[in-house]
Amino acid sequence: MIGVDDRTIISAPEIDQSRLRRWRTAIIAAFAVGGLALSTWGPRLPALRADLGLDTGGIGVLLAGITVGSVAGLLGSTPLLARFGPRRALPGAMLVIAASVTVIGIGAAVLKSVPVVAVGFVVAGFAIGTLDVMINVEGSAIERAARRTLMPLMHAAWSAGAAVGAGIGAGCAALGISPAVQFTSEAVLMAALALFAATAIPDGPRGEPEAADADADAELSRADRFRSWLRGWTDWRLLLIGVVMLGAELGEGSANNWLTLAASDGHGRSASIAALFFTAFAIGETTARVLGGPVVDRLGRVRTVRITSLLGVLGVALFILVGNPVVMLVAVLLWAIGVSMGFPLGMSAAADSGPNPAARVSVVASIGYFANLAGPPAVGFLAQTTSLLTALWLLAVLFVVAAVAAGALRPRAN
Repeated sequence: MIGVDDRTIISAPEIDQSRLRRWRTAIIAAFAVGGLALSTWGPRLPALRADLGLDTGGIGVLLAGITVGSVAGLLGSTPLLARFGPRRALPGAMLVIAASVTVIGIGAAVLKSVPVVAVGFVVAGFAIGTLDVMINVEGSAIERAARRTLMPLMHAAWSAGAAVGAGIGAGCAALGISPAVQFTSEAVLMAALALFAATAIPDGPRGEPEAADADADAELSRADRFRSWLRGWTDWRLLLIGVVMLGAELGEGSANNWLTLAASDGHGRSASIAALFFTAFAIGETTARVLGGPVVDRLGRVRTVRITSLLGVLGVALFILVGNPVVMLVAVLLWAIGVSMGFPLGMSAAADSGPNPAARVSVVASIGYFANLAGPPAVGFLAQTTSLLTALWLLAVLFVVAAVAAGALRPRAN
């Protein structure tokens, strides 16, 4: 069962256990592909900049294409999932990611064409945004079938994929391997995982709580689906789930962008020590997600998010106030635990919150993406008027807000 407070709520479809294991493995692999894709080009930006003859501002404009494409992918995921079904749509998105990564590498290193690379980034962003919604909808269905919490583990696979991708990129850069060779090799791996997913993802209904609604959704016109998505933005419960995810994503995005600078500029730590703090954060978040499923099964989504959010408040406060390196390490780990559960459990709760789960996941995913993209610049703006450490109090405030709003993650009654 998914949490003690969910005991009479979630239904699960009957499915053979071996098929369920293959389905679960395929979706975990798809999560890893998402993380791998987003970390493919980061370590190679200096090489891409040199190949294309751009300055840093030009690279920034190219990277903005990922954001534009991701937003379009979030919006397009629902009709694509309805039109093709998860068994075709999800592997298809993975194959598009593989193709676009190849285009980026060849476009930069071989063709040296800015327009080709720009198209590659936009298409990659679209496919990643689409994949993000689809894998979370599938992950929620797998949780119902398995009758236990698996979404944190799946999101840990995304983090692990990102770590592997960053390591591959750093290694290739050190060895002087061309981005075209690196990107194409990674694309082959992504394509192989996509073909595995196509054989492992089952056909048929996903066992949503209201089968009649699910059948009706299949007959909706494109305009009806769009109106259904718009109605999601007026659903107060769905928006509160988004608030929980906003707090977690702002905490994660700010750590990714500002933790090392806050440690070095705010507390006077060396660049190497500051980098170790960031590594500890990444390991802490991934570990919390790997181990978090049984905790959620015992405590339920609501209490788990409230506890982890309050631990995040403690971690951020300690990081801001105490410069002792041992205390800072503890603070960073608490901060990592604080961001670990809000996004995966929010996605799971959104998918379970009503009919048309893809549209509902798209709404909360949009809020999460907005927090991850807009939050770090907001922290930077506050830092200019105060200091970076002072600006981090914004994270503590949003962790508290997430804890208060966590009641929205409770599954709805049938």
